[in-house]
Amino acid sequence: MQAEPVVYQGHFGEFIITDEDRRGVVVYRGGLAVAALCFAIGAGLVLWQGDNSTVLHLLTPLYSVFCVALGISLLTIHIYMKPLHRALQVFWAIGCLASLAIAHFNPEPFALTVYNQPLSLLGVGFVFAALTGIFFKEAFCFNRIETKFLTPLVPVLLLSHLVGLLPLEIERVLLLLWVILFLVFALRKVIQPIPPDIGDKSVFDYLEKQRLTRTDASR
Repeated sequence: MQAEPVVYQGHFGEFIITDEDRRGVVVYRGGLAVAALCFAIGAGLVLWQGDNSTVLHLLTPLYSVFCVALGISLLTIHIYMKPLHRALQVFWAIGCLASLAIAHFNPEPFALTVYNQPLSLLGVGFVFAALTGIFFKEAFCFNRIETKFLTPLVPVLLLSHLVGLLPLEIERVLLLLWVILFLVFALRKVIQPIPPDIGDKSVFDYLEKQRLTRTDASR
């Protein structure tokens, strides 16, 4: 006998959480977990043997999987403000296209190109801007301490490298901190109950009705 769905009371009415909603959250969290794991492995290799040619070449497929996993998470994340959701997806797309261009037009390993040519972060950095958007959303919605640190940490590290502000030793420490906090965040998402990640579906319905009303009125 199938159990009756749980009815939740939202700000603009009642709603239920479907199996599709739950699958979306699982995919979102799975994408974050894969992205965090790829980032941790890549950063760990850099901190351990960053001048090793094999390591430098291995970073490219790790970064590729990281980008794909992040894109899947951005596709399935629940954000009330659709323009913000679309903006994060556009950031991701710009960063991925820039990464493809850099990897295609430079003979040296992708990671080495980005490190030796900090201006490349003006394109590649959009991928991490999208990731920072996820950290900000999680910090705002769930008050997670690790994402409160990650939200400023990521842009500070990347922008500092872009302008050559910090010595290498400090950059390495910040990178290690990024890895640890990202892994903590991904692990905590795995064990978090699913409904909070879906949010108040009545808000989504209300905003969609408002959008359709404005569209009809403009015709």
